[in-house]
Amino acid sequence: MQPVHEKRWKVRDCDPVDVERLVKGGVASPLLARLLVNRAVIEPAAASRFLTSSLAQFHDPFLLLGMERAVDRLAAAVKKGEKVCVHGDYDVDGITSVALLLSFFRSIGLDAIYYIPDRLVDGYGLSADGVARAATLGAQVMVTVDCGITAVAEATLCSAAGIDLIVTDHHMPGDSLPEAYAVINPLQPGCTFPFKSLAGVGVAFNLMIALRSRLREEGFFAGKEEPNLREYLDLVALGTVADVVPLTDENRILVKHGLRELTNSQRPGVQALKDVAGVNGDVGCGAVGFRLAPRLNAAGRLENAAMGVELLLCGDRKKAEPLAAALDASNAERQAVEREILNDALAMVKETPALRNRKSIVLASEAWHPGVIGIVASRLVDMFHRPTILIALKDGNGKGSGRSIANFHLHDALNVCFDHLIKFGGHKHAAGLSIAEETLEAFVARFDEVAAGLLTAEDLTPLLLIDGELEASEITSELVDGLETMKPFGMGNPEPVFLLRDAEVSDCRTLKETHLKMRLNAGCRSFDAIGFSLAGRAAQGDRLDVVFTPAINVWNGRSSLQLTIKDLRKAGV
Repeated sequence: MQPVHEKRWKVRDCDPVDVERLVKGGVASPLLARLLVNRAVIEPAAASRFLTSSLAQFHDPFLLLGMERAVDRLAAAVKKGEKVCVHGDYDVDGITSVALLLSFFRSIGLDAIYYIPDRLVDGYGLSADGVARAATLGAQVMVTVDCGITAVAEATLCSAAGIDLIVTDHHMPGDSLPEAYAVINPLQPGCTFPFKSLAGVGVAFNLMIALRSRLREEGFFAGKEEPNLREYLDLVALGTVADVVPLTDENRILVKHGLRELTNSQRPGVQALKDVAGVNGDVGCGAVGFRLAPRLNAAGRLENAAMGVELLLCGDRKKAEPLAAALDASNAERQAVEREILNDALAMVKETPALRNRKSIVLASEAWHPGVIGIVASRLVDMFHRPTILIALKDGNGKGSGRSIANFHLHDALNVCFDHLIKFGGHKHAAGLSIAEETLEAFVARFDEVAAGLLTAEDLTPLLLIDGELEASEITSELVDGLETMKPFGMGNPEPVFLLRDAEVSDCRTLKETHLKMRLNAGCRSFDAIGFSLAGRAAQGDRLDVVFTPAINVWNGRSSLQLTIKDLRKAGV
């Protein structure tokens, strides 16, 4: 099996009638209107909401099935002075969800504790050890965040321990829901909440909104200051961006405002995290996804995620700095482990002839760390464009992590293979599983059978969607300024990508052995351009069609227009 370098270029189909409707509605220029239509925003009112993304556009949190009952129980806990345990998960969504609710609960006087499962000991989700610890510490209520929707057995443990369980989650439900005091999940049957793609921290934030509203109605805040929920949006943005959910609807609002809070965060732990990550100035999704989130994730991948929670909860800068430094060191260690596993996996791909005819990749090893295999699976998907699952084996069992491609629903595929698994959970694009080593061979065969039945040869070539073709004269710094209104970019709202035809390479060199730096001439214009991981794909004098995003590059205090090349090919091919 060879890495896939070729991409399928497709200029998005865009109905000119829809574009004209937005332009006549006065909400967008022709180019901006095209970008909105490409993202299925076709009505002026919807376009206005998209571009404004005001906090006033939030949906009523009580539309979430189970919210009324959950809020009633938590309001009672506040009045009675009961102890509440927040049970999270070890990824950034889970870590930020715990920090979010714990900070809020403590601000309104709740006696709140938390539990984060150990990835290696407990595995994913609501754990028996977490229930036992909550019971030992005298918790009367447990609130799960970013987990719990499939915890049927663990819910009975809560009941037996006299703990009222409130599940808040965003993962796909199983065939039956846990018998909890309340279940909040926009994906559960019967839930009328209009947006189904919240991250776990987004569900938790809706719980906060609803609980504050209920306490306000009951006069709880009479004579005292209410918590300002805007101040919690830095945590919501961290978790939402890190979990790679669609940045549309309510997620877009949360992240747009949350990034502003993150930029100006007064949270000592966040400030220390930004310092060790080298994040200065305005914080964007890129800084969250590639600098902040990996460091928060690192402890949970290799050790215990509680360090991340403690950092976010820390109220003292001097105490926060060593925690942030420890997370930074864990991240460096994680990167080293990741490189080892990636090299090992690539060698296995090369040495396994049977993979050449497969439409999926499933690899297993006793030498792999289960906390890092998900990242490596993503790297392999980027390289080979196949649904990929890596499994870390130990004592006859395996813990697996999978990543997928478009047109292949990973959760649904694993459901078809469930007879060969101990358990699994996740989404369309990512999932985790547990498996007995003795059933591994049968699982590999069944999983690839499912992939072969669903994926075509075209599906196995990455699709590069292009928002439109531009003339050289249209590529200006003003264009870049206009694209700012579309931010934040992410899944569901990708950064705009354009096509420039027949550009001549007037200067070409390689940076750091892998990147391509060029000067492109088109029309009467000349552009600096950089193509990451595209070294060797062009030479001086070539005439190219290039797919790119325009940006303002700042270097040594000087700003200049630069094209970031996504792909290129000989002109006219």
